[in-house]
Amino acid sequence: MPASFQSADALPKSWDPGAVESDLYEGWVNAGYFTADAASGKPPYSIVLPPPNVTGSLHMGHALDHTLMDALTRRKRMQGYEVLWLPGMDHAGIATQSVVEKQLAVDGKTKEDFGRELFIEKVWDWKHDSGGTIAGQMRRLGDGVDWSRDRFTMDEGLSRAVRTIFKRLFDAGLIYRAERLVNWSPLLETAVSDLEVKYEDVEGELVSFRYGSLNDDEPHIVVATTRVETMLGDTAVAVHPDDERYRHLVGTTLPHPFVDRELIIVADEHVDPEFGTGAVKVTPAHDPNDFEIGMRHQLPMPTILDTKGRIADTGTQFDGLDRFEARVKVREALAQQGRVTAEKRPYLHSVGHSERSGEPIEPRLSLQWWVKVETLAKAAGDAVREHRTVIHPPSLEPRWFAWVDNMHDWCISRQLWWGHRIPIWHGPDGEMVCVGPDETPPQGWEQDPDVLDTWFSSALWPFSTMGWPERTRELEKFYPTTVLVTGYDILFFWVARMMMFGNFVADDPAVTLEGARGPQVPFENVFLHGLIRDEFGRKMSKSRGNGIDPLDWVDQFGADALRFTLARGASPGGDLSIGEDHARASRNFATKLFNATRFALMNGAAPADLPAITQLTDADRWILGRLEEVRAEVDSAFDAYEFSRACESLYHFAWDEFCDWYLELAKVQLADPDERVVQHTTAVLAAVLDTLLKLLHPVMPFVTEVLWKTLTGGESLVIADWPQPSGISVDPVATVRVADMQKLVTEVRRFRSDQGLGDRQKVPARLSGLATADLDAHIPAVSALAWLTSAEEGFTPSAAVEVRLSQATVTVELDTSGTVDVAAERRRLEKDLAAAQKELAGTTGKLGNDAFLAKAPADVVDKIRARQRVASEEVDRITARLAGLT
Repeated sequence: MPASFQSADALPKSWDPGAVESDLYEGWVNAGYFTADAASGKPPYSIVLPPPNVTGSLHMGHALDHTLMDALTRRKRMQGYEVLWLPGMDHAGIATQSVVEKQLAVDGKTKEDFGRELFIEKVWDWKHDSGGTIAGQMRRLGDGVDWSRDRFTMDEGLSRAVRTIFKRLFDAGLIYRAERLVNWSPLLETAVSDLEVKYEDVEGELVSFRYGSLNDDEPHIVVATTRVETMLGDTAVAVHPDDERYRHLVGTTLPHPFVDRELIIVADEHVDPEFGTGAVKVTPAHDPNDFEIGMRHQLPMPTILDTKGRIADTGTQFDGLDRFEARVKVREALAQQGRVTAEKRPYLHSVGHSERSGEPIEPRLSLQWWVKVETLAKAAGDAVREHRTVIHPPSLEPRWFAWVDNMHDWCISRQLWWGHRIPIWHGPDGEMVCVGPDETPPQGWEQDPDVLDTWFSSALWPFSTMGWPERTRELEKFYPTTVLVTGYDILFFWVARMMMFGNFVADDPAVTLEGARGPQVPFENVFLHGLIRDEFGRKMSKSRGNGIDPLDWVDQFGADALRFTLARGASPGGDLSIGEDHARASRNFATKLFNATRFALMNGAAPADLPAITQLTDADRWILGRLEEVRAEVDSAFDAYEFSRACESLYHFAWDEFCDWYLELAKVQLADPDERVVQHTTAVLAAVLDTLLKLLHPVMPFVTEVLWKTLTGGESLVIADWPQPSGISVDPVATVRVADMQKLVTEVRRFRSDQGLGDRQKVPARLSGLATADLDAHIPAVSALAWLTSAEEGFTPSAAVEVRLSQATVTVELDTSGTVDVAAERRRLEKDLAAAQKELAGTTGKLGNDAFLAKAPADVVDKIRARQRVASEEVDRITARLAGLT
């Protein structure tokens, strides 16, 4: 039995991804295909995985990120690069501590019951036992990461990097401690970053109340707020300097109704005189805008909420109340005094909520550690301006500059136990010292209780994971990294911080390479993709219930189907909408590839040198020319991070051209009595599949691996060579002939359908004009694909169709006698004709209406003209069919 038939037998009857994916992946890992060699002489290509939270699991956003990174690295590996795709996880300070605290709460315990050191040990135990679910899910996706270099942001090496850069920043005067307004979580009792605050519209109440005299003839002023309890921290009322209504009050004071405090009336241009009463209450310690007003006017800033969100230190009857209880009690007390002038309920307004705990965030003045970002942010902006880092797509550059050019100082401290503890030690008399990783803290001094924001250690990720601050082989080989792949939604929060720290250490010998062009950056390219939306274009969220677990799709359709669905929708900066139908279509595509390859193998396809192009058929030359065009298109698209364009090109070539046309033409050629035609056909089948499977491998690694290894006997597509230019150009003659043949077959099939003939129902036919159309050599193919048989003596046509081709008109006469219910077919055609005539009349009437044409937008008119043209063609076509129906 020929080897090709043995190869076909090696494939199952149908494609079952779940039966092979796991073993294939582990085989790749065990073979060391994904392990990068820092001593290699190959050109480097490196990506660091944006570290997912150790508490998390893969969502569709992760799956998209991972698919695109894997596609990039697999292609570069095949192109001969030494590829490092470095994985790892983030310790996720708030999320991880919350998980462990909830576990303790089940037993009625708190972290304070254990103390800091023992609690941290429990967190490490949880991390080892339960953390890292994502690592297993990444294997399910087929991520070609270098597991030997897996990193965790709390690893000793990365912790050393954190302490090193903290000290350098501190010594440079770029880290300081100050009271500033922060996002405060009363439930978690810590500051949280802007990225961890999600804004939602909620129904609240807008309370308008009166400061000053209750007598309209005496000094008073009316303000409005949705957080009436914060009036306990008011220290001023602000009005616009040009507001004539309040000019006489500016500089005067009004007594606070509950607190022994006078509120000064200040003039500030921040106030909008057209909004509300034109006067705003100022609570500097509990509102960002009020804080700025307070700084400008040197106002007192009393904090009236404790760390748990309870009213504190006001000396009023409200002390000890939760903020929401106090909201009601303060409003009632104001109403009892006759100060409430209006209440609006419900009042829809936007409120920041903690992403972790779900509670409303409380702006709160707090003593925190900060990074002074002015010079760091400028360097991050300059790196893009000077094209040392290129943002894809360029249209997102303005958003980058708008952020880094207006960045506020960064709060880096968190009131947690789990995380990188701030390396500051405090002395008994208020002294303070920053202790580096190789230094010893003063005896008897206490370390600062706060830990660093998780984003601080993540900002070091591109170089700390490669061994910085030591000079390592990985840094010398793979740093700066080639590209960062991430969503545009965290462009500012994470990407900007990596750029700031990367530029800050750029003059460090450990990360400075000889011959580097200017100060180094952490990545040479930033590719920003959009957000994943559901099939209706809505953002996926838990509240809407429209989120999709990517592993559900892997179980149902296979990893290749998930990956192809995501990559096919991914374009630079653009959002993508996906639904189950998309995944099902991708699964069908994988099945189509499988069946096509199995057919080729069963018919003897095997790797072989292609004969001279002149010895090949039109169909062979056409498909090889198209393959070369597609190869160039895919290369161009990948280089531009246009994954959607690459996938669309491959999908339509594989399905519409190779499977739907060439395979059908190949069946005719494989039946040719000339053995050379058969051999050439099998060689072309193998050549096209070899290249097609390689081009698809970065996005669909599993099915392509199975098929390619069976087809070629090669070791693995992971280490196969990426397709190079074949030297085969498009043959214009063969292209025209095949296009004419496709049109002829398509029109005959359509005519057959209109005549009521079943698919593949053979009917006698006579073809005229093929020689003039330069298609005489394609009679067997046309007959086979249009399901026609030769006309024998006594042939009497009952229907005919004329098809205008590039060089001539071909007439196909068919004998449909005995195969069509003429009366039923006439009734069907007459019904279709009536519908087409109605459409034609309607569109013609609109286009003849001058009043309509004067008012209708141009695109609407164009669409109606297109509908009129189609309707006219349908009328002509159906009329001709009726005339030919006997």
